[in-house]
Amino acid sequence: MKPIELNDPAEIEDFLSKISFRGKGFTTDALLLEVYEAGLDYPDFLKAEGEDPEACYDGKSPAWAKYHIRQGKRVFMVYGGGSSGRRTHFSETP
Repeated sequence: MKPIELNDPAEIEDFLSKISFRGKGFTTDALLLEVYEAGLDYPDFLKAEGEDPEACYDGKSPAWAKYHIRQGKRVFMVYGGGSSGRRTHFSETP
């Protein structure tokens, strides 16, 4: 998968609403809902890279493996996949 980088909040929300994960570890039907739950209600930066056969974009597999989503000083990341399982990480810098 080609890396993708977005800076428009509307495009980011549309993109995240089409990402789903199945398999081992973190799973979801829509990554956007998980981003909202993490407290990022208006994400202004997204970077996605790598390839995960158990991730889907708009119902088609594969999709990207790593996601870095930011809103100001809040960052939500999704990474991993395969036999090790997918994980998330949230951080907020003061």
